[in-house]
Amino acid sequence: MSPPDRSRSKPALASVRKAFWTIIWPRRAVILAGLGLIVVSRMCALVLPMSTKVLIDDVIGRGTTSLGWLLAVVAAAVTVQAVFTFTLTRMLSVEAHRLIAKLRVNVQQHVIRLRISYFDSTKTGTLVSRVMSDVEGVRNLVGTGLVQLVGGSLQSIVAFAILVTLNPRLTAFAVIPLAIFGIVMMKAFKRIRPIFRERRKIEADVTGRLTESLGGIRVIKGFHAEAREAGVFEEGADRIFRNVRKSLTLTSLVTSTATLLLGLASVIMMGIGGNDIIAGSMTIGEFVAFSLILGFMVTPILQMANIGTQITEAFAGLDRMEELLSVTREDDDPKRTVTLDRIDGDVQFDDVHFAYDGGDDVVRGVAFHAPPGSVTALVGSSGSGKSTIAGLAASFLEPRAGRVRVDDVDLSTVVLGSYRSRLGVVLQDDFLFEGTVRENILFGKPDATDDELDAAVRSAHVSEFTDRFDDGLDTVIGERGVKLSGGQRQRVGIARALLADPRILILDEATSSLDTESESLIQQSLKQLMHGRTTFVIAHRLSTIQRADQILVIEDGRIVERGQHDELLARKGRYHALYTVQARI
Repeated sequence: MSPPDRSRSKPALASVRKAFWTIIWPRRAVILAGLGLIVVSRMCALVLPMSTKVLIDDVIGRGTTSLGWLLAVVAAAVTVQAVFTFTLTRMLSVEAHRLIAKLRVNVQQHVIRLRISYFDSTKTGTLVSRVMSDVEGVRNLVGTGLVQLVGGSLQSIVAFAILVTLNPRLTAFAVIPLAIFGIVMMKAFKRIRPIFRERRKIEADVTGRLTESLGGIRVIKGFHAEAREAGVFEEGADRIFRNVRKSLTLTSLVTSTATLLLGLASVIMMGIGGNDIIAGSMTIGEFVAFSLILGFMVTPILQMANIGTQITEAFAGLDRMEELLSVTREDDDPKRTVTLDRIDGDVQFDDVHFAYDGGDDVVRGVAFHAPPGSVTALVGSSGSGKSTIAGLAASFLEPRAGRVRVDDVDLSTVVLGSYRSRLGVVLQDDFLFEGTVRENILFGKPDATDDELDAAVRSAHVSEFTDRFDDGLDTVIGERGVKLSGGQRQRVGIARALLADPRILILDEATSSLDTESESLIQQSLKQLMHGRTTFVIAHRLSTIQRADQILVIEDGRIVERGQHDELLARKGRYHALYTVQARI
């Protein structure tokens, strides 16, 4: 009758299978050892309530049993329980956190290999939350949660069997409220799981916005938008609160139901047990033992409510993790089978069309040839498609139609690692990592020698500002290189590209952040960097590309003019207009 119920059960079953085969089964030795430890621990725990019957009836009442012997047995059981519980908790907790670390690494390695388009449409903070938070709850599938669930179930079963031997009729009446509680608990957990899934999504959204706001703190302060951002975060925090409130309502319902039903079980037990004692069919020792053992049967059931919530949260996190891992990585494309052992740098665009997310084409029928070692400049107004063409050349994007060929091989069939290992990129706002200047330059070639590093530093004129720092190249530059000026960051990016020694080079507004003096120095570095390499230059400053082998004027995603600087000026077309405007400025 209700398709929603069936649709919910299918992913739950799939998650259980996935969790068993990928998480539980590979760690079966540790889990089985944990189960062995908890079985012994729980059986030892039953010795204490069982001993009360012997103490009251046999030691105190009839004097047939030695008190010293009884105390020795109880002390031994308590000692074994403590040792086994410690061993169990430490062993499984360590394995659970090892699992979390491994899952985080797996998810991060998957995410970092997704297509550029995925990152364009997904907040960075959202991805951070999914890598760090979604796997956190999975620890309960390997940690003490799952083992306690099994051990608690076993303890309840053994305790139930003992209760039946003590008083079958009393046990039957006491179990009825517990059965009702079990039904209520299962219904509640079925409703709680979607709430946990939604909470992870909300938390990821809020974390994403928080990450953005902290990264753009200068913009926020510059526009006096602190209050507005605080309001956005407050709304997100309130969404989390409303979700938590909903889950707490259900868990509180489970807890209060347990209190009510267990209270009723106690009333029933007192009434029936009291009558049996008065009638002489039950001893006081048996009644006390029954009461304590009933508690041992009930306690795991109450714990199961909490453990069940944790495991439900674990499956919700596992669902979201699997959802992310199901996104196809860019290097998993079955068409990518060609490995480029060497690259000459011959690049050909054959009637290339490209559109973002199924929208209108932003690159329309682009065709040109960039021979090895040549410099191709892309110029045009903002939004004309220059950076998209560069992204296609860098394999960050794939054509909707047409082909991009490298050394006469269709780039869409190439194993990306073999191509990008010979690719260098210097962006308009080149990204620098938290760390030192040295570490950021070595990012392009971690195994570079000191001589190679020094050559790149000198060629990019990085030493001109690092020599003024107390720590030189070992100066810590802050997140995204915030302690450096725009021009200094640009020179570090160019040094990084120089050190990587690529065959194909993408320069996207590489001199845009430089003042006139710095630009003249960098132009010398770029000339050395571009020598012998196939280079694509995107530049608004047309003075920087006058010596290019070919200049492509891009408008509305099409090449409207092509040629060299003097040739294009002589035509008095679009390039002439752009150059004339800049010359006046």
